Amino acid sequence: MTGGVFPGQADPPSDIGVVGELLERVLGDATVAAALERVLLFVLAFLVVYLLGRLVVLPVLGRAFDRRDLDRHARRPLIKIAKFGIVFVALAAAFGAADFGNFLVSLAGIAAAGALAIGLAMQNVIRNFVAGVFIYTDRPFQLGDWIEWEDHEGVVEDISLRVTRVRTFDNELLTVPNSALTETVLKNPVDAEKLRLKFVFGIGYDDDIEQATDIIVEEANAHPEILEDPEPSVRLTELGDSDVGLQSRFWIGNPSRGEFVRIKGEYVTAVKERFDEEGIDIPYPVRTLEGGVALEDRVAPPSISE
Repeated sequence: MTGGVFPGQADPPSDIGVVGELLERVLGDATVAAALERVLLFVLAFLVVYLLGRLVVLPVLGRAFDRRDLDRHARRPLIKIAKFGIVFVALAAAFGAADFGNFLVSLAGIAAAGALAIGLAMQNVIRNFVAGVFIYTDRPFQLGDWIEWEDHEGVVEDISLRVTRVRTFDNELLTVPNSALTETVLKNPVDAEKLRLKFVFGIGYDDDIEQATDIIVEEANAHPEILEDPEPSVRLTELGDSDVGLQSRFWIGNPSRGEFVRIKGEYVTAVKERFDEEGIDIPYPVRTLEGGVALEDRVAPPSISE
């Protein structure tokens, strides 16, 4: 035996490695040894890259999610995508290490053709998927937020990579495609667990604006559930046909629909009662009709007796 080749055998493949030579000595067949060497390299490369991804990439992603304060529900789809990416990279590395280049090229071509066909057939799904990724990264809203878009509003109950589920204030569950929330103007009235409310009080032109402003602010400060910081404010915003509009802006700490309706109702009622006590008028809209009524002579209809 010379050079690691058994007598009477063909020369081993030129690309055989150390492991292949050892296997050749055991099995006595260079071709089988080379094939087994590639399989072992494939498995070894896959395991190394996959474990590195699980032990290094996933913890790094976890720390990044912690810095962005992503909730547990929002992390799940992103972690799934990361795990899929780790498996894909591990397979690619394994094919390369095992020198299955031709197979990998063929597989990539088939995958590209399949991806094109699937992409054309699932344009809406892909658009909603991409929109879901942007929702997770940009965070225009989170679970529990009250959002408004177009003619809809409600509280976010679930966010997935394709749809977002919103519970309306009539207790209806809306399943909204993510693209519908990223391609339109979205309003999130809640900021840092606080909600700003506005209400316009109309007073007469002969009433004292400063007195009415003081009453509006005093009643806001007197309500136990209206926040002092930020402090309530009043601005003259409208000069209507029959009244002067004073817009009150105030904040509450509980942004839920039921609570904000109750607090707003109590506050407006208190201001109205103070206006009545102080003689400040809340005028009704006035409409002036101009013109005249013309009376024309009409021939009386004949009587039945005729």
